[in-house]
Amino acid sequence: MLSVLRIIAGLVFITFGTMKLFNYPPLPQGMPPFALVSQMGLAGVLETFGGLLILIGLFTRPVSFVLAGEMAVAYFQGHYPQSFWPTTNMGTPAILYCFIFLYFVFAGAGAWSVDAMIARSKGSSTY
Repeated sequence: MLSVLRIIAGLVFITFGTMKLFNYPPLPQGMPPFALVSQMGLAGVLETFGGLLILIGLFTRPVSFVLAGEMAVAYFQGHYPQSFWPTTNMGTPAILYCFIFLYFVFAGAGAWSVDAMIARSKGSSTY
């Protein structure tokens, strides 16, 4: 189930990045496009390519650490100033992704991952 959680989280997380970088799925109504050289552009790159690495399970622990930090920054910069409550400030996805990625930092990628394939080829069981 760890691998299933990682795969689904990675798949959905990629869409947040592709929305910012490629406008697919389309940005919400009234939201302007983002410049690549901006904080939102950097977030799009991290979400797209970090999400892809999470999806395949490559470098899961360090990538998850970076993405958990990104989601913490996203919450405290973009959502928290609007309201203390995540359900009111629309920050629930940022909080959940932050803690899911933090979990992957400690739990690893799971058995269905490139990290696990590399560990098995080296004779280790830690992935």
